[in-house]
Amino acid sequence: MDVTQDIRQAVRLAGEKAKAASRLMAAAGPDAKKKALETLAALLLEREGELLAANEEDLEAARRAGLDGPRMDRLRLTPAILAEMAGACRHVAQLPDPVGAMDSQWQRPNGLLVGRMRVPLGVVAMVYEARPNVTVDASILCLKAGNAVILRGGSEALHSNVALSRLLYEALDAAGLPGDAVQFIDITSHDAVSELCRLDEFVDVLIPRGGESLVRAVTEQAAMPVLKHYMGVCHAFIDESADLPQALEIVYNGKVQRPGVCNALECMLVHEAVAASFLPMVAERLGAAGVSFRADEASLPLLGPSASAAAPDDFGREFHDLILAVRVVRDMDEALAHIARCGSNHTEVICTRNHLNAMRFLREADASMVAVNASTRFNDGGQLGLGAEIGISTSKLHAYGPMGVQELTTTKFVVFGQGQVRK
Repeated sequence: MDVTQDIRQAVRLAGEKAKAASRLMAAAGPDAKKKALETLAALLLEREGELLAANEEDLEAARRAGLDGPRMDRLRLTPAILAEMAGACRHVAQLPDPVGAMDSQWQRPNGLLVGRMRVPLGVVAMVYEARPNVTVDASILCLKAGNAVILRGGSEALHSNVALSRLLYEALDAAGLPGDAVQFIDITSHDAVSELCRLDEFVDVLIPRGGESLVRAVTEQAAMPVLKHYMGVCHAFIDESADLPQALEIVYNGKVQRPGVCNALECMLVHEAVAASFLPMVAERLGAAGVSFRADEASLPLLGPSASAAAPDDFGREFHDLILAVRVVRDMDEALAHIARCGSNHTEVICTRNHLNAMRFLREADASMVAVNASTRFNDGGQLGLGAEIGISTSKLHAYGPMGVQELTTTKFVVFGQGQVRK
């Protein structure tokens, strides 16, 4: 038997096990799911040493391989990150169970009572890169929503993910739930991803989470529906009525706090009426933090020595670094046109004290999260009250934005009759 056939059989077996487990998870009660997540929270803290040791193996291999700074940051586990993961488990455990809830009901003239009931998606497959926290975030959300999940993490985080998957199995078993509800594929070959993409017999939806090349590759191969998370080209528009000191803090947070993540600020659009006042403030504050600017012709003279002339492809680019594209615009029309052309439907922000401008921006900026006077960094499931997220969908079917428990269910029609027949 050749290697490819071995991989095909291993991935297919994971699909079969997940599909069988998904039926049991769909019927699982809220208390059992809650117990599994609370048990997992305790295990993450109890086994901290074991998890950090596994993660250090991954970090050492990444150092030898020359992994860049942003990816090293995403790969690293710390006691604080493990505590956050445990907190997410407890938070999701306490959320209302969506399965079986009725979204709406109405009665037809013939007496039929029609409703829409929340039901699990079934089997959710995740393909993701070097972020071991995704292993836990994805699993707890899928399990809370009554799904089974197949995980295929990046090879960089293999030891971390294997250690975390063991805890997931242990937590499910302790709650009397099927351990097969979480399948972790530890095959590092890209062939495993290709086989998973063909597993539509067992997988109901596939979610790729990582760089643009990964998302495109998975989308092109997948035989099942894909919830896409493409680039995070996030903009902030500084309106002429903005509170400039407040806007400066918002821009600083969006760019500097964690530049390697998808909700980091990548481009700033500044109304020409405030450019001369605001841009030197930005140059001083962000420049001191190590930010360099890729500036258009109007903003270049105002940004000091950290600025260089922008190339055409700097607008619409995800830098994942302390680099910010800057452009001066005439008005909101020009800002919205720029966002429509260069944005990635991820996150858009306006800084303004004008209510009408704020409401117009909320309506017309097409993104999974649009904010007024707040950082792009808030487009995150935990920050928006979802507890955790399985990813941020930048496609519009069936979810748009951070995907929490509710977004990992769908609805079916249910009908209550009293003997009615169609005439």
